[in-house]
Amino acid sequence: MKQITFYLDFISPYTHLAFEKLPEALMGLSYSVSYRPVLLGAMLRHHKLLGPAEVPAKREWTYRHVMWLGQQQGVTLQMPAVHPFNPLPLLRLAIAAANGGDPNRYVCETLLGHVWHGGLDANDPARLQSLREQLAPPLQADDEAVKARLRANTDAAVAAGVFGVPSFVVDDRMFWGLDSLPMLRRYLESDAWFDGPGWWAQTAVPDA
Repeated sequence: MKQITFYLDFISPYTHLAFEKLPEALMGLSYSVSYRPVLLGAMLRHHKLLGPAEVPAKREWTYRHVMWLGQQQGVTLQMPAVHPFNPLPLLRLAIAAANGGDPNRYVCETLLGHVWHGGLDANDPARLQSLREQLAPPLQADDEAVKARLRANTDAAVAAGVFGVPSFVVDDRMFWGLDSLPMLRRYLESDAWFDGPGWWAQTAVPDA
């Protein structure tokens, strides 16, 4: 059985889409998933990248694209009232709900639905309080152990070569984005391409 680490940030609509499509994309295969919350903004800063919402033209396209993908793929998705927003309360709540570890699928589904269903403000205080009551985390979201775990998750993601979300790491190989799900499936099926130059030669392409 292959172990997949799914790096996610609830701020990302592509994370929501990939989360919903993952079981279908990997149907029939033997695998397990660890859902690992990370702070996308910190990873972008590390790699000196801008997020899609930080580039005005790309922001407009991204929102249009994810809405189209949602209706094409049968995934409920409405833009929240404010985006981008500070995802720290949700990321920390996910870890607190897991007692400082990796949240399960129910917790991630609940938090993604909180953001991407209904078109509401993800950081509305009353809604956040309702989430806390629903998930009843054994730790406080502002507990130092929770904060440390989120930092460690993000550092581990960067060390694994992750530069965006959603990303999937299995056997030290990283697959980025919703559109990498078919590629991930073929790897789990032991496609020979992954042991040849198709995968490895790309690391040797020189810069101009």
